[in-house]
Amino acid sequence: MAWEEPRKTGMQYRRLGNSGLHVSVLGLGGWLTFGGHVENELTFSCMKQAYDCGINFFDTAESYAGGESEKVMGQAFKKYGWNRNDIVVSTKLNWGAANGEVLVNNHGLSRKHIVEGLRASLTRLDLKYVDIVYAHRPDRLTPMEETVRAFNHVIEQKGWALYWGTSEWSADEITEACGIAKQLGLIGPVVEQPEYNLLARQKVEYSFQRLYSRFGTGLTTFSPLKFGLLSGKYNDSPDAPPVGSRFAEGKDNFVNSMRDSYGNDSWKVMIEKATKLAPIANKLDITQSQLSLAWCLKNPHVSAVITGASRPEQVVENCAALKVLDKLSPDIMAEIDEILGSIEPDPARQD
Repeated sequence: MAWEEPRKTGMQYRRLGNSGLHVSVLGLGGWLTFGGHVENELTFSCMKQAYDCGINFFDTAESYAGGESEKVMGQAFKKYGWNRNDIVVSTKLNWGAANGEVLVNNHGLSRKHIVEGLRASLTRLDLKYVDIVYAHRPDRLTPMEETVRAFNHVIEQKGWALYWGTSEWSADEITEACGIAKQLGLIGPVVEQPEYNLLARQKVEYSFQRLYSRFGTGLTTFSPLKFGLLSGKYNDSPDAPPVGSRFAEGKDNFVNSMRDSYGNDSWKVMIEKATKLAPIANKLDITQSQLSLAWCLKNPHVSAVITGASRPEQVVENCAALKVLDKLSPDIMAEIDEILGSIEPDPARQD
């Protein structure tokens, strides 16, 4: 059940999985924007707007903008003097490459990188601890027990994190980590951070089903607008991105790597599906972005949806999605399923 905060911002909060930590149902992340695509002063404005809207959850990673995302978000925390107990900060470890070359030991999920990488992240954030540290993708070259023990070390011995979680792990890998933690009497991962949106549903709605009941795994999902494709701005541009869009003018490495594939068959299929959602949004008198965000939040296993923003106005529009949750009736949800297709069990999986 969601809890509404006393400041009357309209924000709602949910527990992070089966932990006692409450996060705002919308978070603000710095993946493709902060420290790179968006100038620092604009980043500060977006974060201030988010805080004023009741968002308490801010997400980054050591690899975002080569460590610059952590730096600028840390500067915002200090600039506005927010009480540390009023915000929830998360970062992620694995890929390394923060302000330097990826050498043999400064990436992955070894004990060495988890300890050294988190210490470096805290320096960039200028914080004594983060609330959540994620394993940013699995590391199949490091024994799972070593990874589980290392995250427990930075939590219980160092006090550098309060909880740990995973990001884009498989159900089997999360199960293994939780099993090892239980066997050894250690803290297991309490949260997974997967992609989840109207065009990417299989993992959250099918593969993870047993995690929710067995381990109480929470979700802080990312990419609710599928890189903007579900916002509606690309509906009339299946062959080339529209002028002014991120895919047309963005300069970060991720956008550059994706730009060449824009207009291929898979992109056209996604845009075609997104376009079919426009009549539903129009019928409900809401934007496609608000429809897409509210749809994600209708899933009770989602603790928070991580959003991005390059302007404060986008933060305000995203938060308005909370006001339309009641409009997504069972009939509307069924209509969406009819357009996009329901999720079918994966015959290759036995869980």
